[in-house]
Amino acid sequence: MDTETSDPVTLLRSYILEGGFGSGGKLPPERQLTDELGLSRATIRKALDVLERDGLIWRHVGKGTFISEHSNRTPSSATVELGRQLTPFRMIRARLAIEPAIAREAAVNASGETLTRMQRAIDRAKAATTWHEYEIQDDLFHRAVAEASDNLLLLSLFDQLNEVRRAVAWGAVSRESAHPSTDHSSFAEHDAIAAAIAGRDPHAAYEAMRRHIGSVARRLFGEV
Repeated sequence: MDTETSDPVTLLRSYILEGGFGSGGKLPPERQLTDELGLSRATIRKALDVLERDGLIWRHVGKGTFISEHSNRTPSSATVELGRQLTPFRMIRARLAIEPAIAREAAVNASGETLTRMQRAIDRAKAATTWHEYEIQDDLFHRAVAEASDNLLLLSLFDQLNEVRRAVAWGAVSRESAHPSTDHSSFAEHDAIAAAIAGRDPHAAYEAMRRHIGSVARRLFGEV
């Protein structure tokens, strides 16, 4: 392959897909990617930035770059079937039972790194030019909250809940605009959740997440 004329992002994406890296898999260090792809380290970093923004990868300071759980957004057949049986109302009730409690744990256990990931997702969601871009960052924000709980069982539970949520939402949500408006209510709600977690206030984090999910329910489905 002529790497001099290939788009670096496309080249790196193909490297990941053809290399058999599954969800959670770790990429080689930048130095090795530079050698294998024939690109400068600066170019590799810019391409990684794009793939991170697209939700294909995520970075863990001091540990490396990993394939995101969101890199494969096609739900399993079991998830699709569960999504067909679950109404949006029941999905929201499940979220209300689980996600505020996760946010409460995040306020106790969040690391600086997970707080940074939350803020990055918030900033990129606000800059999104399409609903698809926004939804990727929305997913990454909520997963960063779950990661901040520092509890693998809660994180696994969130991932399963989120996969079913997407299956339900795909058949239920319609959009009236090409992208979120600048006053999209989730922006302020995400800010409030992140602020409560960063402020180490478990009760405020719980309530901020509860209000956010209730707001999403009213906006998308007209019910709580």
